[in-house]
Amino acid sequence: MAQEETGNRGSRWSLQGMTALVTGGTKGIGYAVVEELASLGATIHTCSRNETQLNECLHEWKMKGFQVTGSVCDVVSQTQREELMSRVSYMFNGKLNILINNVGTTTSKPTLEYTSEDFAFLMSTNLESTYHICQLAYPLLKASEARSIVFVSSVAGVVAINTGGSIYSAAKGAVNQLAKNLACEWAKDNIRSNSVAPCI
Repeated sequence: MAQEETGNRGSRWSLQGMTALVTGGTKGIGYAVVEELASLGATIHTCSRNETQLNECLHEWKMKGFQVTGSVCDVVSQTQREELMSRVSYMFNGKLNILINNVGTTTSKPTLEYTSEDFAFLMSTNLESTYHICQLAYPLLKASEARSIVFVSSVAGVVAINTGGSIYSAAKGAVNQLAKNLACEWAKDNIRSNSVAPCI
């Protein structure tokens, strides 16, 4: 099945020989991205906080013939982010072609009800972790021939949405700006940086 899909898409393009890190790849958009990249032939590493869910997905992908590995990681933790990138560097021989910054979360409430703890958690999950992973991934990306970063943002970071998620919106707006800045700053290293903004 996986070979069939890869063959069908081969007329469009192929990611054979490419490596990718997809954060939060066991559900939602992250899961769909892992499936898409794997079906195009990429070798992927992903992470999740939930070990049971991660193992279930890894088994499913193995049955499909996809080349996907995974590790438990809570990207809110600086130590775990560093461990994740060390593992990725080891597995991919110090090189990385594609970084998909997918992890994100939100808590919807009126702005006046947010606490400092809410702010710290949402900013750490949605912005700080993404920023730090880019820093850690930079030497791996630079060492590769093809290099691309994709940030999974949100339409909430582009336009105002009255859903009670002001911190999330601010974080995703910052992610969009980070993508623009890295696109300029790291262009000299031929590292592409783009942000996609699905609807929440």
